Amino acid sequence: MKDFKILIVDDQYGIRILLNEVFQKEGYQTFQAASGIQALEILNQHSPDLVLLDMKIPGMDGIEILKRMKVVDQDIRVIIMTAYGELDMIQEAKDLGALTHFAKPFDIDEIREAVRKYLPIKS
Repeated sequence: MKDFKILIVDDQYGIRILLNEVFQKEGYQTFQAASGIQALEILNQHSPDLVLLDMKIPGMDGIEILKRMKVVDQDIRVIIMTAYGELDMIQEAKDLGALTHFAKPFDIDEIREAVRKYLPIKS
């Protein structure tokens, strides 16, 4: 499982640290980004297997980040997180290829299960 890379994109430091810790303990290689620009740089440099993407990020919002990620890697796996019940944004993200979504505050075990479910098995 060491081969798997997860990119955590959230402008909230505490959430990035929490998710980073959880997934490092699980044995994943993790990267963190506080902005869309950072996220896209990491995507280009490290080709993560899965992205945990917050929808509400100042500057470039989650939808825009997701669109740009899909241009770079059509098959990128993305799980979105949102603090708001914005169903239109969630639906748009799913239309763009997001796998699933979590509302904040989320259950860390549910996110952990989703990551296990969606990460591809590398042979």
